[in-house]
Amino acid sequence: MRVYNFSAGPAVLPEEVLKKAASEMTEYGGSGQSVMEMSHRSKEYEAVHDNCAALLREVMGIPDNYKVLFIQGGAHMQFEMVPLNLMVKGKADFVVTGQWAGKAHSEAKKYGTANLIASSKDKTFSYIPELDSASFDKDADFFHICENNTIFGTKFKSLPETGNVPLVSDMSSCILSEPVDVSKYGLIYACAQKNMGPSGVTIVIIREDLIRDLSDTKFPTMLQYKVYDDNNSLYNTPPTYSIYMCGLVLEWVKNNGGLAAMKVKNEKKAAILYDAIDNSKMFSNPVNKPDRSLMNVTFVTGNEDLDKKFIAGAKAAGLVNLGGHRSVGGMRASIYNAMPVEGVQALVDFMKKFEEENA
Repeated sequence: MRVYNFSAGPAVLPEEVLKKAASEMTEYGGSGQSVMEMSHRSKEYEAVHDNCAALLREVMGIPDNYKVLFIQGGAHMQFEMVPLNLMVKGKADFVVTGQWAGKAHSEAKKYGTANLIASSKDKTFSYIPELDSASFDKDADFFHICENNTIFGTKFKSLPETGNVPLVSDMSSCILSEPVDVSKYGLIYACAQKNMGPSGVTIVIIREDLIRDLSDTKFPTMLQYKVYDDNNSLYNTPPTYSIYMCGLVLEWVKNNGGLAAMKVKNEKKAAILYDAIDNSKMFSNPVNKPDRSLMNVTFVTGNEDLDKKFIAGAKAAGLVNLGGHRSVGGMRASIYNAMPVEGVQALVDFMKKFEEENA
């Protein structure tokens, strides 16, 4: 029996996608082989590879002057690649709204000046800070945000106005959850295992004028965006099966109404869960209401032992991976695209039952 999986990542995948992948496990199309077995230099795999990129362009409405790259190393490697490739003048602006934004900020310091524009650390990253554009460096190489805070459950609802400075966004836990105007960004990156596929591949969407030729530098070859662009992300063996799975997820998104439909469904799920929390005498959500995430909903009872009891009871009831991040504890329900409304309702029903039994 499949459970309702609320993991922050690797996360739930659409059951329809899993079934299709299962049916093609031993043979993809008429190739006589699994995608796992294909040479990444073969025409059969190249079609899979190019199809995934084309679907991403279609689903997200990516303009022609942006490149789609498939890279390994997760968002962590992007914390290095972004400053390494984009820091021409040696300075960038950062808003730190959680652990991952903080790591990106720290890594950028290795390559130049990383200006801290604002942070919400003072209140345990429970809000998105108001930004004063007067504090932005108009001569910065880029302006970095983590658009959705997976650990603490916050989300930028409006983007900073950075003018001619390219906006860089870590969209790992919110990509594909709603329509996005890609033209407002210089670069978007997202590890797949939260909302667009299994772990193994990281998507980078980069405006082509930001791709620098670093061939005459000492920078590692595999950390240069141009190497991926020049070789269609096939310079070395890419995570072929992860890219295939990402393509299936994108096909599922397209066939189920695209990003506009995903947003409607996600807003419905989030409303059900937040309403239950707000109307509860036991559970509470620490996030400033206007900044609440649609994807990652955090909540606590205020009693660590009771939190643990809830998580254990939920698991026994088929509601798994509800423990909060190890750095903060409590509970977290990640309700990505593939989580059905029925799963969120089952969680809410269990919360009500648990509250009645433990009042």
